[in-house]
Amino acid sequence: MRNVPTWLVFGVASLFVMNQASAQTEPKKQTPESTEIWEPVPPVVTPGTYSGSTAGTTPPSDAIILFDGRNADQWVANKGYNPTNSTDPLKWPVRDGVLYSSTASSAKTKQEFGDMQLHIEFQTPAKVEGNGQGRGNSGIFLQGRYELQVLDNYNNPTYVNGMVGSIYKQAIPLANPSRKPGEWQSYDIIYTAPRFNKAGLMLEPAFVTVLLNGVLVQNHVAIRGTTEYIGYPKVQAHGKGPLILQDHGNPVGFRNIWVREL
Repeated sequence: MRNVPTWLVFGVASLFVMNQASAQTEPKKQTPESTEIWEPVPPVVTPGTYSGSTAGTTPPSDAIILFDGRNADQWVANKGYNPTNSTDPLKWPVRDGVLYSSTASSAKTKQEFGDMQLHIEFQTPAKVEGNGQGRGNSGIFLQGRYELQVLDNYNNPTYVNGMVGSIYKQAIPLANPSRKPGEWQSYDIIYTAPRFNKAGLMLEPAFVTVLLNGVLVQNHVAIRGTTEYIGYPKVQAHGKGPLILQDHGNPVGFRNIWVREL
């Protein structure tokens, strides 16, 4: 009989014991709190004046205009946060050049995107109601899967991987340059889509760089997978995808939304 190395015998035995123990142990139930991180808290930074940021600026000549204040023709309704095949008209109201979120649905672009430069401006309610995640909550889902958080975090603490500027429950922002409630804020985003092979295996993750009100909050950060409220990121092979603006029950306003494909 051929001699078997001692390390292999012990290794196989240990693996068998571990598998038996695992099979007899009930998996721990995940809760939203399981993936919340509360520190370190990013430093508060006072952003520059509007003239020094990109808020209110006109789009570049090659931009794809997704909302210019006139109508929501580039958008459709989307139930939930994941992209659906819905083509239902979007029922978000447009008032005074602003697109306001509505509890009727989330909003999804008709067009799909890969690598892109995205500019979007948002406004949380001037009247402060609620706290934590219940104050001015929305989100921008890149390719319909990866959420960049929108939230009123002006003197409003919450878990730091769920605050404004975070890649939701994945990447804590480098700073908190929030403006006061009711003031217009701007996101400028450089996004590189993930790469997959023909078998659906991820070759490269998505990467994102984000400026909030002209302040760097994410610096070429890898996105590990889908941004989940409960549980951990999931890797799902996909091609181009839409932008989704989340309805989270708070009346958040949006304006001046445009994309440059890269």
